[in-house]
Amino acid sequence: MNERDFLRDYDKNSYSSPLVTVDAALFTYQDECLKVLLIQRANHPERGKWALPGGFIDEQADTDLDVAVQRKLYEKTGVRIPYIEQLASFGSNKRDKRGWSVTIAYTALVAYQDCSALAESVSDTRWVPLQELPQLKLAFDHEQLILCARERLRQKALYSIVPAYTLPEHFTLPALQQVHEALIGKPLQKKSFRRRIEQAELLIDTGKKRAEGGRPATLYRMKPGAAEHFFLRNLEL
Repeated sequence: MNERDFLRDYDKNSYSSPLVTVDAALFTYQDECLKVLLIQRANHPERGKWALPGGFIDEQADTDLDVAVQRKLYEKTGVRIPYIEQLASFGSNKRDKRGWSVTIAYTALVAYQDCSALAESVSDTRWVPLQELPQLKLAFDHEQLILCARERLRQKALYSIVPAYTLPEHFTLPALQQVHEALIGKPLQKKSFRRRIEQAELLIDTGKKRAEGGRPATLYRMKPGAAEHFFLRNLEL
């Protein structure tokens, strides 16, 4: 039998396969705290619990995993984002009551003002401060997914300028330091942080200023490709 004949007669339904989904852990920084975007499940299983936006892969509509997660994110929350990063896969016979289940988790940092109106316009969707998660009933193993994504972003905040994605297009260095500190979980020395950012030459001075703490602060924007730059040493060192 050649390959063409094999594929012609092949029946994938002859083999058991797990449930396959995608889930998106989106974080933003607003009101001086980190928040994650959650939806409240309207259907069984886990109805009424809070969950990350996601869902089943559509073999007809989704050409790859990235397309699938962007589609489900938009369907569930109305949010579209330019970039989302694959985080990890999670699978077991216990994570979903419907059967053996695998999810491919994604994560991203987004600016609150870029998607807040869309998310807030969708029923049962809201940005939840991370410190409030213990008080919520989370569906499936989504607490584990959120913690994994949170740690990934903490690491990125140590060696890159990716946290700037949570800020408006034009931002100040104090604002950038605040979101780095929120993601890292500890304060950073102001002069050292400023020196490291300036030496990396990742920002463009817009020539504009904004009042912060009673003083005018310079407004910057990211250079193209700045998010791909890695610091030689972690910011906390």
